[in-house]
Amino acid sequence: MRPGHVLVVGGGLAGITAALALADRGRPVTLVESRPRLGGLAFSFTRDREPGPLTVDNGQHVYLRCCTAYRGFLRRVGAEHLAPLQPRLDVPVLDVRTGRLGRLRRSGLPAPLHLAGALARYPHLSVADRASVVRAAVALRRLDPEDPEADRLSFGSWLRKHGAGAAAVAALWDLVGVATLNARADEVSLALAAMVFRTGLLSEAGAADIGLPEVPLGEIHHHRAGRALERAGVRVLTRTRVRGVRRSPDGGWWADLRPAGGPAATGAPDGPGDGIGADAVVLALPQDATRALLPAGALADPDRLAELGTAPILDVHVIYDRPVLREPFLAMLNSPVQWVFDRTVASGLADLPDAGASQYLVLSQSAAGEEIDLPVAELRERYLEALARALPAARTARVRDLFVTRERTATFDPAPGTRRLRPGPVTALPGLFLAGAWTATGWPATMEGAVRSGLAAAKAVGAAGAGTRPASPRPATAGAGGEPSGPAGIPSPLAS
Repeated sequence: MRPGHVLVVGGGLAGITAALALADRGRPVTLVESRPRLGGLAFSFTRDREPGPLTVDNGQHVYLRCCTAYRGFLRRVGAEHLAPLQPRLDVPVLDVRTGRLGRLRRSGLPAPLHLAGALARYPHLSVADRASVVRAAVALRRLDPEDPEADRLSFGSWLRKHGAGAAAVAALWDLVGVATLNARADEVSLALAAMVFRTGLLSEAGAADIGLPEVPLGEIHHHRAGRALERAGVRVLTRTRVRGVRRSPDGGWWADLRPAGGPAATGAPDGPGDGIGADAVVLALPQDATRALLPAGALADPDRLAELGTAPILDVHVIYDRPVLREPFLAMLNSPVQWVFDRTVASGLADLPDAGASQYLVLSQSAAGEEIDLPVAELRERYLEALARALPAARTARVRDLFVTRERTATFDPAPGTRRLRPGPVTALPGLFLAGAWTATGWPATMEGAVRSGLAAAKAVGAAGAGTRPASPRPATAGAGGEPSGPAGIPSPLAS
């Protein structure tokens, strides 16, 4: 075992970030991932159907300008140019019932005046609704998200107390909140909702400008991240499962490793008795997998992790034989469709010889508990009909392919009272640390939250100081492993 060696278990964004940050601090690091790829729940796969092979993301992800930690991650892996930000926030919103298209578009004025013009022109709110939005926004700016009482209340009950009616909730608060929190207002902690809206809409004028990957997520979170790990000297073992972690006689840690199926990666364990020692271990896994690996005494009440529920996200992928959507993305009201994105170029469809004028759309459906297990045939009927109502060109277009991706445990459940269930990065056992978007980052579970958790775990390892050695003279890339600066990022299933 190399002095100061750290084992990171889990190759999602939290684990990758922790490994890079530790390597940049001069620590020898091994990262172990059970799957053959990096990226966790933000990954890509290949689908070879009509009209040809596509690189498909398991779900639609975006980030916002205020997601400083994730933006630092993009810089660290050399991928910032692959996911550009809007010059200014501009979200088209279609009310399918009336056919009216409105836009949530910011001006160049300072916050909160940057949205005043958009709110005044937004056709999906009445005059009374606009007034209620202003009152709630003023109250949100005064609210302290760190107040324990705010975590015990639901956002929906708080909105009603401040005069918000059902129309205002649907046309604005849930339009944003469902996508960023993966739950509706009545099912969300007020503290989490307040963080999202204060940071994204009320802090700085450009905070909510949207960044959209122009390439498959796998290019960023697997290929680019993998090369960054290699350059940093991190040993990466894929297709390798950690079956258990325990204290070793020398006071460090020992992890039992097993091949996870398929051909083992270079350096992976060969037999049932293999393992790896480390001075410190970072468990960067989902909460259920973390709970299964936690040694006795690591947390005062590990059963709390089981109380931290999960929430699903459903994505419906449709390829039409012609363009039916003119915008890069569109939000909808009074429709089963929440958000729809054009992924024609990013998936590689535009480059296929047989693509013609085909267009590839992804419908991103958060808080999808009622739909997550529905058969594809039922989802196909529901969403093709909804798209035909919303997009006139879809009524005569031929569907070349339709498929569904489901993440049943996409995020933790942001329900009221969840703060007490989310542990920080430090456990009661010296040398054992936690990372993951479900930990106590203060944010909902998203890409931004995952990266922040990895940075927090790496900082905690450094603060503990076990087995440290002098830092490498190699200069760290901007945003490589330092603490994020600037306004907090909005985590979300879309801005995740």
